[in-house]
Amino acid sequence: MNALPIVSIRPEPGLSATVAGGAAEGFEIIGAPLFAIRPLVWELPDVEQFDGLLIGSANAIRHGGALINQCRHLPVYAVGKATAELAIECGFHVALVGEGGLQNVLDSLAGERLHLLRITGVEHRPLSVPPSITLTERIAYTSEALPMPGELAGELAKGGIIMLHSGAAAQHFVKECNRLGVNRKLLYIAALAPRIAEAAGDGWAGRHCAAAPNEAALLELVGQLCHDLREG
Repeated sequence: MNALPIVSIRPEPGLSATVAGGAAEGFEIIGAPLFAIRPLVWELPDVEQFDGLLIGSANAIRHGGALINQCRHLPVYAVGKATAELAIECGFHVALVGEGGLQNVLDSLAGERLHLLRITGVEHRPLSVPPSITLTERIAYTSEALPMPGELAGELAKGGIIMLHSGAAAQHFVKECNRLGVNRKLLYIAALAPRIAEAAGDGWAGRHCAAAPNEAALLELVGQLCHDLREG
């Protein structure tokens, strides 16, 4: 049994995967999506000029629409196992699976002469591009923030552990806590990465980040928090 409610606010379908991951580790995660991913209209440049696709989220594959299907002959340079697996399921060849963000992927390609197409969302991190690489960006989807339900605010009245997967999620959650009068001093933050924990700011019962920027490490952190709170 959880010492406190554990809540994930990430959008679907990642939310369901997180809930299932928690169940596999022996704890219950409440799924309360405060975001919905929406596709946008975008234009595809001449695809023949590119040497590959740079993909930082499965949402690029999932919401890229008909245009991304025209890029199936291009190798995919992806971040994360889940993104790579979805790309393969959709008929793409994955040339590289990186960890820790797109910057690490680009850094690993330094010295290679490549023209890459980055398909991303409205909220995305700027990249430092090595001199040998040319990068073209297209925005194919957006993450729409949703209001926190009153039921969730009530669930957190006595405390909880909040899983945060992005800086935008952290900032939106803070805003909704302030709007609904949720006492942040009773909540523990479990963030995927240090920058996400920083985006949440101060004023929490505890603020922690995963040992590595991946789902397995985040679930491990949540499990450790549950153990520590029970013991404490």
